[in-house]
Amino acid sequence: MNILVMLIPISVGLGAVGLLAFYWSLTHNQYDDLEGDAHRILSDKYDKSPDGDDS
Repeated sequence: MNILVMLIPISVGLGAVGLLAFYWSLTHNQYDDLEGDAHRILSDKYDKSPDGDDS
């Protein structure tokens, strides 16, 4: 039973850290562009190789 004295506060603390991270991501507009990646993957604009050769 003594282990529960340690495990319960640790689990509540980890849950609070997760909620704070989620709140931070909401307040810093991390979910604003949900369709940008979906459109970007279909675009041919970024298909060139780094050395400029299109092959």
